[in-house]
Amino acid sequence: MSLLGKIIGACAGTEQDLPAHAILIDVRSSGEYQSGYIAGAVSLPLGEVGDRIHSVVPDKDVPIIVYCQSGARSASAKNILTNMGYTNVANGGGVGSLALRLQKQICRL
Repeated sequence: MSLLGKIIGACAGTEQDLPAHAILIDVRSSGEYQSGYIAGAVSLPLGEVGDRIHSVVPDKDVPIIVYCQSGARSASAKNILTNMGYTNVANGGGVGSLALRLQKQICRL
């Protein structure tokens, strides 16, 4: 991880290395997602994670990065997924800092 990535991760409270080639899951509301999401991310609001994750990520060993606005909802989503048996889930924190860490574009609908 680059120095900038470590600094951003430390500020976001997500200092762990993120898995390469992970599925990005945005756990914010649909409206928040439409206002700006990381390129390639799937919208799966926190309240729907438990019910819909199997249709989005059927393999429980695939790397997943969950993110939200600040990292709080993504922390909850990580706990839900871990309790469901998903083995490689990372909390990416907030959308802006994660986009910088991954060097990915923010898209808008």
